[in-house]
Formats: sequence, structure tokens, C-alpha cells
Amino acid sequence: MAKFVFAYHGGGAPGTPEEVKKVMDAWGAWFGSLGAAVIDAGNPVGKSSTVKKDGSLVEGGGPNPISGYSLIEASSLADAHKKAKGCPILQSGGTIEIAEAFDM
Repeated sequence: MAKFVFAYHGGGAPGTPEEVKKVMDAWGAWFGSLGAAVIDAGNPVGKSSTVKKDGSLVEGGGPNPISGYSLIEASSLADAHKKAKGCPILQSGGTIEIAEAFDM
């Protein structure tokens, strides 16, 4: 089985404790539905920055900064795509970038 990085972009932060619980429950249910395919559930990330080719640091992470990540096992890109379709970030307007992670 291959490993795929799911890089999450966007999505809204819940504002109330009730919304936080609802969002966390949705993520827990989705990860639960993936079972052993979840290698690393990952985490949300803070404000990102970009190191440019000249070595300078630019704050903000570009036009669509990463908001979190997970590492998922899947048999193919098509299988990873199928698994990603149930992710709660999609319901909050976010997107998922999928990339195969190669062992070196």
C-alpha cells in the first residue's frame, strides 16, 4: 500500500464550544471510517510562511496556505481520492491536496 499526504487548505474555525464538538465529532467519525488506513491523523497547523529561493522568508503561506495534514494509506490515487471525499473540511469550504509520499 502507498502512503498519501492529505494537505488541508482553508475551512473555517468553529466559533463556539458546541461547534468545536460538532467539528471534532465529524473528524473522529471520518477517521474512524478509514480504520487502519490512517497512518497519522495529523493536526491543524498555525500560520504558515514560505522560504523563497533567495532564502528570504515570506509570512502568510501564499494564496491558499495549508491548514492541516494527515498521512493516509491507500492502494492508489483513486483510492486516496475516494477516502478524501468524506473529509469534514470539504463541508466547511476547504479543499484537500493529495500527494503520494515515497519511502526513501
